[in-house]
Amino acid sequence: MKAIMIMFDSLNRHFLPNYGCSWTVMPQFQRLAEKALTFDCFYGGSMPCMPARRELHTGRYNFLHSSWCPMQPFDDSVIKRMKDAGIYTHISTDHFHYWQDGGSCYLTKFDSHEIVRGQQGDPWMGQVAWPDYPDTLSRRKNTQSWRHDWVNRQFITTETAMPQCKTFTNGLDFIERNHNDDLWFLQIEAFDPHEPFYTQNEYKKLYPDNYHGKNLDWPDYGKNEYGEAATRHVRYEYASLMSMCDHYLGKVLDMMDRYDLWKDTMLIVNTDHGFMLGEKEWMGKNVQPMYEELIHIPFFIYDPRNPIQGERRNQLAQTIDIVPTLAEFFQIAPPEYMDGHSLTPVIRNDTPIRDYALFGIFGGHICITDGRYVYMRSCKDPENQPLYEYTAMPCHMDRPFSREEMSEAELCDKNAFNFMKQSGVFKVPVHHSTDSYRFGTMLFDLLTDPEQKCPIHDSNIEDHLCQAMKKMMKDNQAPKEQFERIGLTE
Repeated sequence: MKAIMIMFDSLNRHFLPNYGCSWTVMPQFQRLAEKALTFDCFYGGSMPCMPARRELHTGRYNFLHSSWCPMQPFDDSVIKRMKDAGIYTHISTDHFHYWQDGGSCYLTKFDSHEIVRGQQGDPWMGQVAWPDYPDTLSRRKNTQSWRHDWVNRQFITTETAMPQCKTFTNGLDFIERNHNDDLWFLQIEAFDPHEPFYTQNEYKKLYPDNYHGKNLDWPDYGKNEYGEAATRHVRYEYASLMSMCDHYLGKVLDMMDRYDLWKDTMLIVNTDHGFMLGEKEWMGKNVQPMYEELIHIPFFIYDPRNPIQGERRNQLAQTIDIVPTLAEFFQIAPPEYMDGHSLTPVIRNDTPIRDYALFGIFGGHICITDGRYVYMRSCKDPENQPLYEYTAMPCHMDRPFSREEMSEAELCDKNAFNFMKQSGVFKVPVHHSTDSYRFGTMLFDLLTDPEQKCPIHDSNIEDHLCQAMKKMMKDNQAPKEQFERIGLTE
């Protein structure tokens, strides 16, 4: 048995024809839908990038205990379990956050890994002088990430030089060399279509655009103030990059066909989260609440044990459910303390595996959905306190915790959380806020308001979802202050 997971970053499902989009050019995603199952009610969990990837290793929510961080010493990784069981694991990726401080210890869980440099702010090519770049609407100019991005672009001027092309080429090479062997797992992970939405003209031509304004392929996170023409241009730039993703997805499908890998190979196509491109007047992610465009994500799976093709599945599922599915497929013991459930019953006949999905970002809204209602519980006061981060690897995305942060740290009780297996971890006070307070607590009915434009007020539904939220938080061993922060009794 073998498995291939193709993971894209920041896929907004509303841009895929599989989910009703009529103007984007994505023939390979449509071809995928003929071969695999399409999930209509699939949600992320811990936001954003590395928290989502940590879920893909552990099968458990982590946003209630920590923010963006490396894999922790106590984390139980399904990738490492596969490796230890003799299932060869390999990843090809250009997702440069893996080789920043806050992304350490992920790639080394695999037997082997290939990294492709040059995406976004990856400090790849050295250049002392500031690069030339066009006048832009972005506020990011003159930042180090912006500098590195425009230096990198000088070396990425053809499609074959694009990191996505190299990432898929490496992955396809792995399949070519190993398709006759058994017991392997391959993860092809592309940073695209994450911003900046930089691609080649072949894909831009698919979306004719009369925009003649300042450069805007890397929009700022926050309220969308670009105006109608620039917003439409951003959406076309994003769609162009998605069409490039579609093209390389097709190359994997071609190889699946060529070697008839459908007979013994699981195929998963997924993403970590979505991206807002002007919906509800927002751009980006992380700043606004976890709206559907961000957390309700596309998901496709083909399972050779149940070779059902071209159907849709309506049951609620999440990223954490991928982990026990892989463990079951390869017949190994799953990680301990999982919050996930195997997708097999959903795959076979759309049998439910969960009643609710929990999701959120550390320090932000804590959210729950039953597939119809979405409940977002905000902090009870503007100070967003109390709030602590629990970590044995005190790193933010691109730097260690500061001396000031660590001066307030204390060692956590080793028996506080079973899943930490009596590890010595820091309990670090967090004073910043993701500002959920200004949005307040919100309840949406997706049946009558799928675009989440009009929050509803129904105390019975809210009470019901509050009880479900408390149970899921308890099952996840959420710190007691997380209950207090949002005004719930533990």
